[in-house]
Amino acid sequence: MPDSCGSHRQRSKRYLRIMAAPTALAVAGLVLTGCGSKAGDDTSVASCVDTSKDTIKVGMLNSLSGTMAISEVTVRDSIQLAIDQINASGGVLGKQIEPVKEDGASEPKIFAEKADKLISSDCVAAVFGGWTSSSRKAMKPVFEGKNSLLYYPVQYEGLEDSKNIFYTGATTNQQIIPALDYLKEKGVKSLYLVGSDYVFPQTANDEIKAYASANGIEIKGEDYAPLGSTDFSTIVNKVRTSGAGAVFNTLNGDSNVAFFNEYNNAGLKAAEMPVVSVSIAEEEVKAIGANVIAGQLTAWNYYQTVDSPENKAFVDAYKAKFGADKPTSDPMEAAYVSVYLWKNTVEKAKSFAVKDIQDNADGVTFAAPEGLVTIDGSNHHITKTALIGEIKPDGLIYTVWQSPSPIKPDPYLTSYEWAKGLGGK
Repeated sequence: MPDSCGSHRQRSKRYLRIMAAPTALAVAGLVLTGCGSKAGDDTSVASCVDTSKDTIKVGMLNSLSGTMAISEVTVRDSIQLAIDQINASGGVLGKQIEPVKEDGASEPKIFAEKADKLISSDCVAAVFGGWTSSSRKAMKPVFEGKNSLLYYPVQYEGLEDSKNIFYTGATTNQQIIPALDYLKEKGVKSLYLVGSDYVFPQTANDEIKAYASANGIEIKGEDYAPLGSTDFSTIVNKVRTSGAGAVFNTLNGDSNVAFFNEYNNAGLKAAEMPVVSVSIAEEEVKAIGANVIAGQLTAWNYYQTVDSPENKAFVDAYKAKFGADKPTSDPMEAAYVSVYLWKNTVEKAKSFAVKDIQDNADGVTFAAPEGLVTIDGSNHHITKTALIGEIKPDGLIYTVWQSPSPIKPDPYLTSYEWAKGLGGK
């Protein structure tokens, strides 16, 4: 029988009338699914997640086409690796994981549509995926409305939490602020901000400007390019003539290839005007060309070069499955970690039900390739060690600074006086 696991808070009288009149569902074309409950709920929504078989379905939702495919295909691969490893070791609660794969096609609207399909038609217990904040924000009301779970694996701008999303990439205080602290310690007095024209870069830059104002750093300029843009001649010329001490780069996807080629062609060098990137990992370095980007800096929480037994096993397994020339990277590691955190939470809860997972998430750990990570049940983010890395001619990124210990997530930047007014709680 399908697993009916709890109840879902309804947000309108209209929705309650629909629940009371099942015939209206066919007319409206609505499929109501969900899994979980909350004290005080007085209505229930049946879940179509089927736990009666020896398999359990999960969704894999990544851009396999469009401008973000350069980054997201490898995330899809690392999710598959985690699933294969878990299945080989006996599965989750004795069940084999059955992935259902969808292409978000680098379009937020398609991500939302595919998320709805995975929850309502494929009856998955959880979904792993998404990259851009636009895709996440498009999916957020779907997962909240249908009370399902999304495991989102990419660093982002913070100022958000959801009981229906687990954020396994860094939030602002685990990536962007450590990068700014590093630049300040190195004596950087001014920045030029370059980003893609959507939610993450715009919000991140608001945070960077607030930090800069409080720390005596001048913002020399701020420019955005549409996702997928390949013409950076004007922006790079403005950067070149700005006299900025460094560039803070929040471009995403294959725009980074065009930007760094133009940056290199303009004669700009890392030694004089370094670029700190928060969305360029080993896969993007390979696409850009190590000869073009060597010497530039990145801020992440994982690199292929992390020296630990867990990372060696992860890298060896990934290369064995997908090719010796395939690098590992932060977002794909965070995606790999997300599957194991879901597994560990399910096993702690002894249930696939959403509410049971939510109630048991706090304190769940995993010995990840990046180091030990722990779920914070109050905001569904995880602890992360901040790393500043330098890109080397071999195409790999090597740590030049790291935080002394894993950093607790502070998505609303409540511990920073300068962040008041940014939209935090």
